Amino acid sequence: MDGHALHPSRVIEVEDSILASTYSKIPIVAVKGRGARIWDIDGREYVDCMGGYGVALVGHCHPKVVEAIRMQAEKLIVCHGSIYNDARAEFIEKLISIAPKGLDKVFLSNSGAEAVEAALKIARKYTGRKAFISMMGGYHGKTMGALSVTWREDYRHPFEPLIGEVRFTPYGDIDRLRSLATGDVAAVIVEPVQGESGVKIPPDDYLKEVRELCDEKGILLILDEIQCGLCRTGKMWASQHWGVTPDILCVAKGLASGIPIGATIAPRDIMDKLSVGEHTSTFGGNPIACAAGSATIDILISEKLAERAWEVGSLFKRMLEDRLSKYRVVREVRGLGLMIAFDLRLPVKDVVLGAAANGLLILYSGRTTVRLLPPLVIGREEVERAVSILEKLIAIEDEKLKSRIHPS
Repeated sequence: MDGHALHPSRVIEVEDSILASTYSKIPIVAVKGRGARIWDIDGREYVDCMGGYGVALVGHCHPKVVEAIRMQAEKLIVCHGSIYNDARAEFIEKLISIAPKGLDKVFLSNSGAEAVEAALKIARKYTGRKAFISMMGGYHGKTMGALSVTWREDYRHPFEPLIGEVRFTPYGDIDRLRSLATGDVAAVIVEPVQGESGVKIPPDDYLKEVRELCDEKGILLILDEIQCGLCRTGKMWASQHWGVTPDILCVAKGLASGIPIGATIAPRDIMDKLSVGEHTSTFGGNPIACAAGSATIDILISEKLAERAWEVGSLFKRMLEDRLSKYRVVREVRGLGLMIAFDLRLPVKDVVLGAAANGLLILYSGRTTVRLLPPLVIGREEVERAVSILEKLIAIEDEKLKSRIHPS
């Protein structure tokens, strides 16, 4: 595409040589996005089922978000939290209006990990207790506090010691959770649908039982809806599928359509345990992020994206089941709304790279799970294209599996 100073190979060379080597890269140079599609520097089009790791909820560069950002950038770009701001006030009113009932005060930060950090600190301050219970398979971020309640040992071990007294329990096992819920536990933190571990959905009664246990023991319930919230699963909050309200809610990712933002939401009596100066953020509540957040919330509601996520997600999942279940290499397809995954009997690296080579961007979860987090505005034609590409690649993987089982 015209107008780019760097050749694609130079872009890749610069990032590989200068950026910290902390990402497993897909070799494309993205320069433009609209709706559920992305274009690379050479003008090639991709159906985007990665969505910036679930961030592009309302689609790439939604005109209303772009206009909100432009208008705010022309007025005021930065306003520290020690000064009042109109864009911030408008945003937090809208955020509280969609929050679960009773959660009426918010701390603004810049990412999901920061939203979790705030939640952990608030829980300790409010309860006076030090320990936390988290879930096996849970993912909450990679800053030191969020990492402490993240399950994967290979993420945690190089940076230990982390914060002490974190106990991990099997996701979905209420009896094991009960055995760990002693009097020193400040909070249980759980994703209503586990994202990073491969779209794991809890047993039907589990979250209600966790809520009841927390109430019984005086433990706070922190729900991490950073990936599964904001209409992704077909409801505004994934926890609404089970009728559960948390004490503290963490949200980020798509809240401002790609502008960095995080929010920690709690009832007034819990949030007010934080005193002036105890937890702050220079960029938290940035006017541009807040303007983008207000526009995003408006779009989620006006375009009925929860309903759309449910309808299109159900179609997407059904098509994957119909087209992939005949291949032995596929173990299971699962999902809720437009949060979908399927497991293979082989590593998925070739599928991820092959998808990109065929005009489709997808995610992985560990070595053997493909994850799909497309914008909620994805259309039927794009879904059909994605499924066709995936079927072609899965057929290749199925042949690989057959050759391993029955070598010539």
